[in-house]
Amino acid sequence: MDLLAEGVELSHADLALLAELAKGVTVDRVGRRLDISGRTVRRRLRGICDRIGVATAIEAVAWAARRQLI
Repeated sequence: MDLLAEGVELSHADLALLAELAKGVTVDRVGRRLDISGRTVRRRLRGICDRIGVATAIEAVAWAARRQLI
């Protein structure tokens, strides 16, 4: 199921990734926790950033937090 915020769809997996980053977990550790590679985490994060219109992971986390998605 996808969540819609301002016309942008983020999956629960996307939000889980952002929530882990918000806790200060490194990209590689997020990958291990989600059972995916660090490279996959980075690729998914880039896709999230592109969809919500931000440039960095920090901005993506802030975007989600402001909307109380994480």
